[in-house]
Amino acid sequence: MMKPKVHVPTLLLDRNKCLANIRRMADKAEQNGLIFRPHFKTHQSSNIGRWFRQAGVDKITVSSMRMAEYFANDHWLDITVAFPVNIREMDLINRLAAYIQLNLLVEHHETVQFLDRHLRHPVEVFIKIDVGTHRTGIDPSDTDAISRIMDRIAASKTIKLAGFLAHAGHTYKARGREAVQEVHESYLPMLRDLKARYAGEFPHVLLSVGDTPSCSLAEGFEGVDEIRPGNFVFYDVMQVGIGACRVEDVAVAMACPVVATHPERGEIVVYGGGIHFSKDRLKEDDGQENYGWMVEWTNAGWALPKEQPMFLKALSQEHGIVQATPEFAARIKHGDILGFLPIHSCMTADLMKHYQTLDGEYIEMMKYV
Repeated sequence: MMKPKVHVPTLLLDRNKCLANIRRMADKAEQNGLIFRPHFKTHQSSNIGRWFRQAGVDKITVSSMRMAEYFANDHWLDITVAFPVNIREMDLINRLAAYIQLNLLVEHHETVQFLDRHLRHPVEVFIKIDVGTHRTGIDPSDTDAISRIMDRIAASKTIKLAGFLAHAGHTYKARGREAVQEVHESYLPMLRDLKARYAGEFPHVLLSVGDTPSCSLAEGFEGVDEIRPGNFVFYDVMQVGIGACRVEDVAVAMACPVVATHPERGEIVVYGGGIHFSKDRLKEDDGQENYGWMVEWTNAGWALPKEQPMFLKALSQEHGIVQATPEFAARIKHGDILGFLPIHSCMTADLMKHYQTLDGEYIEMMKYV
């Protein structure tokens, strides 16, 4: 590969790494007897979605109704929208429910009432359970609220209960397999207890979980029916730090042109800022902020440099400032292309809106209108 042929900030995609990540997660789901319903919010691409079909996937997760419509137009017919129902999108909900198996997410009795009054076609709903992230969802101990929702569903002719859905986002604060496993084991008993409590009235209720660290590292999915990881398709620096993957598994890298060099202070300025990477960041041991690891181009793609690690230490709208060694900065010329592994590949992909594979193929993503 040597140096990529790009002129502006470009998100490069290593197809082989991406396919290997998909295959590895699909195999884990199969080995554990789990439905594999990957979250497509990370890649947002019908082209990449078809790579999942090659791994036998026929059910997917998305994060918005518009994303559901985008993938429904590419013949995905069983879609879970893992985001609380926005009742202002009722027209789109009815349009999609007319021809796909649409699964919605609820956490309030009032939402179920509204759906029941306005749905024109059947849907299934998951009740969102808060297992520790404290973003959305019902506390699993609040059985009064859960029962009230389930009673309303039982009385509805258009709504069917799919099950309980959880996202253990607090695994992102864990470091290492043991810490992730500890979080995993802390919330599964709560979900299993809920499933058992309502098994008499709802014998086919599913337990759906899905965060990339747990799905990548954890063992023991007793009682769980499906997993919904998303970030694993690319991984990123954050996942490497958690221990969910190796740096060699990260399947995307930003290619950014050099626009200025300052060897005297060990800095390189690249065309690539917050509107390309997002401003997600990690802290280095010395407290320095890290917005992306620099990589060197190789014949196979990219790799971390063998010399001192270098990284993006600051981002503004269009500028990125690289913390480099003075010797390295002196070797870099204006117009050179530097590569960076993103801290959070989901946000970077969402900002960039397309990919370029290592063999030069242009891959489009969902466009918002």
